[in-house]
Amino acid sequence: MQIVASMRPGDAAVHAPRGSIQIENVNKTYRENAASLVVALEGINLDLPANSFVSLLGPSGCGKSTLLKLIAGIEKPSSGVVRCTEVVDRVNTGVAYVPQGRGLFPWMTLLANVEFPLKIAGVAPAERRRRALEWIAKVNLSGFEQNFPRQLSGGMEKRGSLARALVTDKPILLMDEPFGPLDAHTRLSLQQQLTQLWEDVKNTVVFVTHDVIEAIALSDIIIVMSPRPGRIADVVKVALPRPRNVLSVPDCDGFVELHAHLQRLLFGEHAL
Repeated sequence: MQIVASMRPGDAAVHAPRGSIQIENVNKTYRENAASLVVALEGINLDLPANSFVSLLGPSGCGKSTLLKLIAGIEKPSSGVVRCTEVVDRVNTGVAYVPQGRGLFPWMTLLANVEFPLKIAGVAPAERRRRALEWIAKVNLSGFEQNFPRQLSGGMEKRGSLARALVTDKPILLMDEPFGPLDAHTRLSLQQQLTQLWEDVKNTVVFVTHDVIEAIALSDIIIVMSPRPGRIADVVKVALPRPRNVLSVPDCDGFVELHAHLQRLLFGEHAL
């Protein structure tokens, strides 16, 4: 698998493979007030292959979530191009999105939440019910279909959010620090479940995290970002074998060296 950390404008084909992501010379600025601009992203160039699990790793405020929003088409770059098969110049219908926080609509049952994107897409009621129940079972929530989010634990609700995203069968799944607020045991459990689901689905995942071990455990590719303004510090390939057990990743050959390399990229001379 070829990983390209930078590219020249025009290098990517106009119609790239389904699920691939090309980002060319992207800059993003925000107006903080009438007198000043905040540079969130600067000179971002990436070519991410389809069917890969990619983590965006970096400190808070480095532009990880902003980059995710540009891929989703929720925001537009100040300059440069984002391409997912075609140029992203509006809300990207080729992606599914798992946000920070708990995520499900509180006024809907779990089943209605998972069915919702299929309903919006015009899928017939019987078919969307079948697909929703299938994914609820895959995330081990069978029996909770009629529960509202307030009746689910944080981990259960996050699994529901994952089912709602994957039921759409989109080629790209964007996840914005989805496991951050969870306790350590629940977080490890969800990491393992996500890994197993991805082995079956093999879509392209872009996963935002600030946790080095989480990035290593889940990823094929880790994009390390610098503090604001967010730049690409390095593109690191994770050569650990798959299928992968997240609990045993720290025991794998090469883990210690990879962890140390990422720590140095993030913290420089202050890395432990």
